[in-house]
Amino acid sequence: MLLAGLTGGIASGKSLVARIFKDLGACVLDADKIVHGLLEPGQEAWEEVIAYFGNEILFPDKSIDRRKLGTIVFGDEKKRAWLNEVLHPRVFAAYTTQVKHLCERQPDAIIILDAALLIETGYNKTLDKTIVVYAEVEQQIERLIARDHFTREQALARIRSQMPLIEKRSFADYVIDNTGDREYAERQARDIFLKLKHDAENT
Repeated sequence: MLLAGLTGGIASGKSLVARIFKDLGACVLDADKIVHGLLEPGQEAWEEVIAYFGNEILFPDKSIDRRKLGTIVFGDEKKRAWLNEVLHPRVFAAYTTQVKHLCERQPDAIIILDAALLIETGYNKTLDKTIVVYAEVEQQIERLIARDHFTREQALARIRSQMPLIEKRSFADYVIDNTGDREYAERQARDIFLKLKHDAENT
């Protein structure tokens, strides 16, 4: 078994790489999906978040309007830090539980934790390998504007809330350069997956 972390900046192409790894046979655990589960109505984290931010972040069905919540926390560092403190320990606890279950069923699995803030939280230190997907800041901005219809200022606020990708590269065992075309990124991902398989077989 090998535990690897996959990270990058927002709109760097991390989701593309995660899909490739999954198609190649890795077990990909998505931190954002774990967060979705934690913030479902009635969950303990949901109750804490509503108590802190108020009902104005709710849709009529009581689910959290993540875009509205994002607008709040990316405009207020203190509130973003509070939210991270609530969510991150729960995310990694859920990840640990899922890994345990996977190990029991697939002891030779390659498990990838797909997490945007993997390095910022220090959780990369608990894993065997760290993979960083790299893109230029202007590319991230263009993708956020096209994908999420953000203004340039909104895009920059989200990018600046994370460690700069140029710094994240220094923590990586492997870097996927997503500054070129899609095929180039896919080729790098496939090559790295072969290296992960080799690492898993020789540990």
